[in-house]
Amino acid sequence: MTSTPMPKPTSTEFRVRGLLLDMDGTLVNSDAVVERCWLRWADKHGLDHDHVMSIVHGRQGYATMAVLLPDRPMAENLAENAVLQAEETADTDGVVPVPGAPAFLAALQGRPHALVTSASEALATARMDAAELPMPRVRITAESVSASKPDPEGFLKGAAELGFPPEDCLVFEDSEAGIAAGRAAGVRVVGVGPRAAALAPDAHAPSLEAVRVEAAPDGTLIVTVTA
Repeated sequence: MTSTPMPKPTSTEFRVRGLLLDMDGTLVNSDAVVERCWLRWADKHGLDHDHVMSIVHGRQGYATMAVLLPDRPMAENLAENAVLQAEETADTDGVVPVPGAPAFLAALQGRPHALVTSASEALATARMDAAELPMPRVRITAESVSASKPDPEGFLKGAAELGFPPEDCLVFEDSEAGIAAGRAAGVRVVGVGPRAAALAPDAHAPSLEAVRVEAAPDGTLIVTVTA
């Protein structure tokens, strides 16, 4: 009986000037907290759990609420989001780094990269600290933008903060909203983790363990993604 040969790994290489990194699901696994907080919210509003969880990833909380409760005034969404963010910031139980995240961020030290997250500054700090990951010096948080992902504003601001045009950057994302935001910004996208696999990013990394970053002599970053 002949065995079927295993498919060979395939690699995709990017040459870019800077990296734009989502946090939740990309660097930090916060799914346990997100599920706890958002399912309590879903129960309060009588919403289906699976439907809520299919919407929540990647967006700011008020934007998720606007999708799920389209007839509710935005002022109510903003007020309730502030309460929910405080709950999420206080709850770090189960927050851990995505596999490969510590080594990936260590490889970026001294190289141009920015955090672009839908979390607030306080929530981002709490989760990065809980996962024992270094906070990037350049970061675009919820306070930095007027529109949530899938709007491209965050990634455009991140590229501008690094001093590069969007096409010279590379986005790392896990969610549908985040990948759409990267595309809308004109940035190539590496999808990270299982959520991203079906979203047709420019390359897919099962985890950050599949990503290698090296600096070329001219200062560009050579990013290799092996799937």
